[in-house]
Amino acid sequence: MSLLLRSLAAVAAVSILAVVDSAQHPADAQATVAFRGYPTGTIVVKTNQRRLYLVVSEGRAIAYPVGVGKAGQQWSGTAYINGKYIKPAWSPPADIARANPRLPKVIEGGSPRNPMGAAALTLSGGEYAIHGTNAPGSIGGFVSHGCIRMHNRHVLDLYARVSVGTQVIVTR
Repeated sequence: MSLLLRSLAAVAAVSILAVVDSAQHPADAQATVAFRGYPTGTIVVKTNQRRLYLVVSEGRAIAYPVGVGKAGQQWSGTAYINGKYIKPAWSPPADIARANPRLPKVIEGGSPRNPMGAAALTLSGGEYAIHGTNAPGSIGGFVSHGCIRMHNRHVLDLYARVSVGTQVIVTR
């Protein structure tokens, strides 16, 4: 077999393995979908769909499943990423601390009790963030106090794709 044919066979084998692996782990792969109306680089959270979209080109976005705010704790509007953190520590906001007085003042980053998960992208204008979670079963629900929750692997993927200053639009 020629060197060219061996190289092509190796590439084909790697491609087949990637397809088989993504079929075995479909939740690991984010879907790229048709998505119009927003500029490239924008993050759009559609609360009613429980989906976060990262616009990657004109008419295309990566779609991620998310958990969103409970009834009465949802918000909509425009914000910007103002910080990026890996394994952030978490201090409960005043309303959560009042409702749960036994919570510690700080939960260290990396702790399985830390609700921020693997990474957090903090948002301008308040106490909200797009962050991972150590409770993956909450993804897809109305579960938070206003933050946007993602699977840890997805928030790490998003973290690598965006920068401080990225526009975030949250719609109902």
